[in-house]
Amino acid sequence: MPSRTHSASQRGFTLIELMITVAIIAILASIALPAYSDYVTRSRLVDATNALSTLRAKMEQHYQDNRTYLTVGSYTTPCKASANTTAGSFTISCTVAATSYTLTATGSATTSGFVYTIDQDGTQKTTGLPSGWGSAPQTGCWVQRKAQTC
Repeated sequence: MPSRTHSASQRGFTLIELMITVAIIAILASIALPAYSDYVTRSRLVDATNALSTLRAKMEQHYQDNRTYLTVGSYTTPCKASANTTAGSFTISCTVAATSYTLTATGSATTSGFVYTIDQDGTQKTTGLPSGWGSAPQTGCWVQRKAQTC
C-alpha cells in the first residue's frame, strides 16, 4: 500500500496569500464605493434640474399667453397645477406673483440637503447642499458635483 505524502506538485494557497488577497479587495472596495455613491447621487440630481427647467418653460408659455404668471379665468397657472409634485426624490414647489415666480426643488431621502431654485429671469441658484458638497448659497448654477462653484 503506497503511503500518502505531499509531493511538490500539490500546491495550495497559504493563509498569508489569502489574507493579502482579501486586503487588496478591501482597499479597492474602499476606493470604489464612495466614488460609486457620488455617481449615483449626481444621477439623481438631474431629476430636479429637469423638473425645474420643464416647469419654467410652462410658466413662460403661460405668461406669453396671459401676460401674468397668475391664474386668469379658466387658465390655471402651471405653478398651482404643479404644486408639491415630485420628481424622483425631489419635491417641486413654487411661489408666484403677477410678474415673478420662484420654483424650488427640495431633496429628500438620498438627496436630502439639496435645494435648487430658478426664477422668472432664469437665474439658477443652489440654496442648499449637504455637508461635503460645498457651500451654499451659490448663484448662477445648480451644483452637480462635490466642491463645484458657480
